Amino acid sequence: MVLKLTLKPGERAAINGAVIVNGDRRASLVVENKARVLRESDILQPEDANTPAKRIYLPVMMMYLEPAMHDEMHAEYELRLKQFADAVINVDALEVCTKLAAHVANGEFYKALTACRSLMEFEDERLTNVA
Repeated sequence: MVLKLTLKPGERAAINGAVIVNGDRRASLVVENKARVLRESDILQPEDANTPAKRIYLPVMMMYLEPAMHDEMHAEYELRLKQFADAVINVDALEVCTKLAAHVANGEFYKALTACRSLMEFEDERLTNVA
């Protein structure tokens, strides 16, 4: 499985826990083996985990990037997902929660992050409609 990663000038990415920073020109990297890769735009800082969906995303991201933290982060993820699912009645959002849980159970953390981004969009839409 080959992954071509194109980085903008100054863009960061994490590859197997190492943060790389692109120089002043657009650059392409080819990752030829299985690796844990996240672009800067997909990395959530702990201080930015300020909504229920982001509080799910953070431990899933950490399990993906830092397998040694799996047990600690898994407990946090389970707590946050349960809190979110208990507070939501929207069937589509609950379906996403189910898919997210299946991805985490299968060790498919990147797919779980994608599902979690859907929850973050759902949350954004609801919060925007409230204001």
